[in-house]
Amino acid sequence: MAEHTSSNITIEAAPAEVMGVIADFARYPEWTGEVKEAEILATDDRGRAEKVRLVLDAGAIKDDHTLAYTWTGENEVSWSLVKSQMLRVLDGSYRLTALAGGTRTEVTYQLTVDVKIPMLGMIKRKAEKVIIDRALAGLKKRVESDPEAPGATTATAADEAEKH
Repeated sequence: MAEHTSSNITIEAAPAEVMGVIADFARYPEWTGEVKEAEILATDDRGRAEKVRLVLDAGAIKDDHTLAYTWTGENEVSWSLVKSQMLRVLDGSYRLTALAGGTRTEVTYQLTVDVKIPMLGMIKRKAEKVIIDRALAGLKKRVESDPEAPGATTATAADEAEKH
């Protein structure tokens, strides 16, 4: 079995709000940093993305790849690489766990990356860790600060309005 990297973060929002942002691929370029373009190629019978093309620019790694998504219940999504120019493997998942009666969410992100060019395992794990940490920080910031994010509550929008 391939080695993977995993990390988690707690977000001050309900799991449905967090998953709403995760599932909104069209807006990834607004908050992920590395994703410059996202295009949903296929959806399931519930309208959730099953196949997504992503254009990635992460400095040394620039890639145009397609991922296949599998949705497990309302609180987990996993993906695997369909095709890529630079990557051999890009498998991952987000698993959401409700905390504090459902008002907070622990997000666990697991990722396995393998590139077509030779690279030491230690360097791959470091790259995975950087990708995960940036993704989790971006997700947290997006969910907690964007009242217009999918699934955001009216209370969040009202709280934002009071701040201005």
